[in-house]
Amino acid sequence: MTMRRAAAAIAATGLVVAGLAGCAPSSESADGDVTLTIWDNGLLSKKAEDGSVDEDNSFLHRVAADYEDDNPGVSIDIVQLSGDISQDAAQFQAASIAKNGPDIRVGYTGGNTIDYADFLLPLNDTFSDETVADLSGWNTVRAGYQEDGDLLGLPYGGGSYFYVFYNKAMVEEAGLDLSTPPATWEELLDDGQQVLDETDYTPFWTTNQEGYSGAWIVAALAGGLLGPTAFTDMFNGDIPIDDPAMVEAYEAYADLFSRGLTNPDAGSLGNSELLTGFLQGNGAFMVSGSWENSAMFDAVGDDMGVFPIPMLEDAEYPSTIAGGPNVSLSITNYSEHQEEAQDFLNYLAEPSTIDLYVELNQTEASNSAQADPSVITNPYLQSQAEQLVNVEDVVYPFDNVMPQLVIDLFYRVNATVFTGQTTAEDAVSQLQDAYESEQTQ
Repeated sequence: MTMRRAAAAIAATGLVVAGLAGCAPSSESADGDVTLTIWDNGLLSKKAEDGSVDEDNSFLHRVAADYEDDNPGVSIDIVQLSGDISQDAAQFQAASIAKNGPDIRVGYTGGNTIDYADFLLPLNDTFSDETVADLSGWNTVRAGYQEDGDLLGLPYGGGSYFYVFYNKAMVEEAGLDLSTPPATWEELLDDGQQVLDETDYTPFWTTNQEGYSGAWIVAALAGGLLGPTAFTDMFNGDIPIDDPAMVEAYEAYADLFSRGLTNPDAGSLGNSELLTGFLQGNGAFMVSGSWENSAMFDAVGDDMGVFPIPMLEDAEYPSTIAGGPNVSLSITNYSEHQEEAQDFLNYLAEPSTIDLYVELNQTEASNSAQADPSVITNPYLQSQAEQLVNVEDVVYPFDNVMPQLVIDLFYRVNATVFTGQTTAEDAVSQLQDAYESEQTQ
């Protein structure tokens, strides 16, 4: 990250800096007690329906309380961020320039961590060799995605993957048998057409104002065409972002809307309405991720089915799923209590602590080789775990890999390609230009 980008962030987020000035990296009382401040974007915490934190079921709050009990003299202050990826990233950058951000930052793996290396403490000596060998996902938080790159975060959890969820009753009424899921994207859209032809239901309930649906679908389809290293190869310049495969993936994704297979207002609805609308019966299919598992089971039990986003007919890698490690915990290099922060990360890295994360959330498995599989009780997660066994390739998504400013543009063009305001060719050209601009900064 360059100072030019840093200065731009200050100019763009000056009010944010002022608003966060009270969140000092850490504090020490007169009697020597230490307070570690953690900024969480909602990945490791849970809120109740009224918006308050559900501390009994919020993983981060539970482990913070347990850690405080075991470590007198250390207290943990958890600051809840908005949950908007771009906004939270801008807040962290602006506060870090002013050196009044958190001690520990909860973010996403990949570009959302690597792009902020200037503000992060390398964790190369933080974890024992045994811990590094036990956990997977380290490649997603190393500088440049290189094996010898600085370790910039602790990857947490076995990963989130992108799926198609379906309403069992609706697809049965349409005459579809999805005990064997559609083998290709084209077959899936044909199934949606059958729902449209045979029932009064909307085939695909979609909320794509922020472009998130596009992120999931394009990642899967382009990964099937280019292979599991598609987007890290793009990051390293080995494959251009405007490769014809990206154009093909974008066009196939836009077919959902152009064929009339989604709700007409899909491009103007926000992601916060996705799961709610699906559970209300607004569509037979929903494209989302395993993060929906817990809320879905709580609401409707196992009335829904799930399968990975299928690849295009001409995919060179037909047995591919998009997703991977999602959560990263980093320590700021301006924290005044880096030793205490490192100790807390080691506590989080214990297999039993990760098991608690899986048990409470039921959205992803553990990334520890010593995981306890019995803590997985959600039928959606159980089904997904079984499906992953048969997947040959996993592609780490574009919006995990790329620099944050390219990711922000990715979401914007995803939304406009979907509704036909931007062509696929123009979208990938914009992304290529943004990437090249980043490389020259």
